[in-house]
Amino acid sequence: MPLRVVITRRLPTIAQQLLQARGIAYACLEELGLLSHVGIVEQSTGAAALLTTLRERVDRRVLDAAGESLRVVSNCAVGFDNIDVVECARRGIYVTNTPGVLTNATADLTWALILAVARRVVEGDSLVRSGGWTGWEPLQLCGLEFDGATLGIIGAGRIGSAVARRAGGFGMRILYVARGVRPELESACAAQRVSLDRVLDEADVVTIHLPLTDETRHLISEAQLVRMKPTAILVNTARGPIVDEEALVRALRSGQIAGAGLDVYEDEPRLSSGLADAPGVVLLPHLGSASVRTRERMARMAAENVISVLEGRMPPNPVNKPALGRTSRDRAEPRP
Repeated sequence: MPLRVVITRRLPTIAQQLLQARGIAYACLEELGLLSHVGIVEQSTGAAALLTTLRERVDRRVLDAAGESLRVVSNCAVGFDNIDVVECARRGIYVTNTPGVLTNATADLTWALILAVARRVVEGDSLVRSGGWTGWEPLQLCGLEFDGATLGIIGAGRIGSAVARRAGGFGMRILYVARGVRPELESACAAQRVSLDRVLDEADVVTIHLPLTDETRHLISEAQLVRMKPTAILVNTARGPIVDEEALVRALRSGQIAGAGLDVYEDEPRLSSGLADAPGVVLLPHLGSASVRTRERMARMAAENVISVLEGRMPPNPVNKPALGRTSRDRAEPRP
């Protein structure tokens, strides 16, 4: 039986081109009008690989439907909290992701949000477009200036470190929270590793760059927002559930913090009640990796992960360790 890959959403064409070049058949559920959890379950039967995005849930129902044929779930994203990674490993199925290639694009967007919130760019744009602008005023839409301000980075991995490096031109003091010391970051940016509480107490800008885990879910909630300065802003381009959105709405409405910039949400694409109308907030539709070059590189990497497993090789970007004997070289069918 020929190998078959189920692709959930339309991706840059490089993914399909790479699969075609190896003689691997594929079907795109979005193009077929089958993009739902039920559709994924039904179409997974007999699939050797699933090429998914962060919006698709790969749970036991999907894995049961796929059965023994499934060898790899390749997520076209750096995160993989949408996939039951432990169950995949138990069944001998690789889970892979696309790390590294979206670092710069996401760091750039983080700064776009920081600047937009701090300098009230969206409010200014709306004022001009509405016809309500009557000319320059000395107190009109005054915002935060960065020189001498403190940037607090929660999570100093690839993206968090890239955000820190971009702060150099602004003359900001940099504090970061991480499990361990980051010597290269400290050397390059004079950054200092501190506790989460200290970041919240001292930072003028707090930006989040963590994966979503049981430990990080609602890491920023009422108790943490209360610690922040009333002039501070919060930015999240990581995962929505890290921030308690209801607590954030209350903090914005009460003036506990000055503003927030969000690219991710607790229950995408739904927003928590009051978030869209909260003062000082800039909301984006999950654009972190949305540059042409980055999305093409992600699609290429996701396809290469699939091809490697189906041809009996270790994938370039595994995030789990499958049980022995399920995805080993002797299980793979030879490719031409």
